[in-house]
Amino acid sequence: MMENEAAKKLLLKYQQGNCTEAEKALLEQWYLQLNEDKNDIGMSPEKIESLLADVYSKLPGHHNAKAKALKLWTILGAIAAVMFIVLGVFTYRQNKDTASAPLYSNDIAPGINKAILTLANGKKISLSNTKTGIVISENKLTYNDGSTITGNNTGIQTISTPNGGQYQIMLPDGTKAWLNAASSLTYPTSFVSLKTRKVELSGEAYFEVAKDKNHPFIVQSGKQQVEVLGTHFNINSYADEQATTTTLLEGSVKVSIANTKASQILKPGQQASLSGDNLTVGKADLEEAMAWKNGYFRFNDESITSIMRKLSRWYNIEVQYQGDVPTGGLNGKVSRYKNISAVLKALESTQVVHFKITGRRITVMK
Repeated sequence: MMENEAAKKLLLKYQQGNCTEAEKALLEQWYLQLNEDKNDIGMSPEKIESLLADVYSKLPGHHNAKAKALKLWTILGAIAAVMFIVLGVFTYRQNKDTASAPLYSNDIAPGINKAILTLANGKKISLSNTKTGIVISENKLTYNDGSTITGNNTGIQTISTPNGGQYQIMLPDGTKAWLNAASSLTYPTSFVSLKTRKVELSGEAYFEVAKDKNHPFIVQSGKQQVEVLGTHFNINSYADEQATTTTLLEGSVKVSIANTKASQILKPGQQASLSGDNLTVGKADLEEAMAWKNGYFRFNDESITSIMRKLSRWYNIEVQYQGDVPTGGLNGKVSRYKNISAVLKALESTQVVHFKITGRRITVMK
């Protein structure tokens, strides 16, 4: 039916990240409420089709003035109810019938814009959390809104984000970098007279490199080196992850292992993975790789231990496991700008993992 197809397209708008912030917040709130109230989500295809048709019938402008006058929260609530069933916001490869009530004695807010800038003379500047980034230019250091940062803008500098922090930087050549939590970027304040534009990364960052065919841009991250002329790519090089990954969105990059001749050329949509001295290339899940920069968590057949490492960095939490660690792959998508309880409740909807919050410690249980 055309009506059902139109409704499905609207639901996919949320899954693809094209909803407004107000729509996303309302949808996710309804999703959480539905999870608290729902004992059984089993429904026949006929029931699902009926719900889809009902959603479409309530969209503004579909029938009459009465439909147009429906409040947004009513419409979005109906959408969320069907979205949970049809799109499977969170699924798990195994089925379990038991569930326990959430054990949340408190909640934890998401990360914020937070970073430390270390100047060449060792002076440390706590960057404003009301700003989103800094701009490095010749003999000038400012926030990206133009306000001045007092400090000597020469030599080698390092910008670092703590657990629970993120920040942006524009380098002197116009290259832009977005730093994820628990990351640092070391760079020269001027590339003039240098043959290459070399920076050092620890953690994770997304780069949009300014084009300069005469001066390659090089990112050193542990044993890996990425060389580009001008392109968009993401590097994940956290020390507690099994591999360093480089994901290419646009252009071309050369990924190599330091002090060896081993290298690979990436094309858009590919991802290089360096584990030890083993460098491999495969197809990238671009949505998953870019989820953090786009404001959400995206889990694709991901283990709970991997998920909790991401949460620990963003929410600045301690994670401990009680009993056996749940196994299997989780799939889903949830905003990074919700309190941690929203993420945990979504994960608990799988009925195979549960959590307890004590201060800033999260206990993971079956």
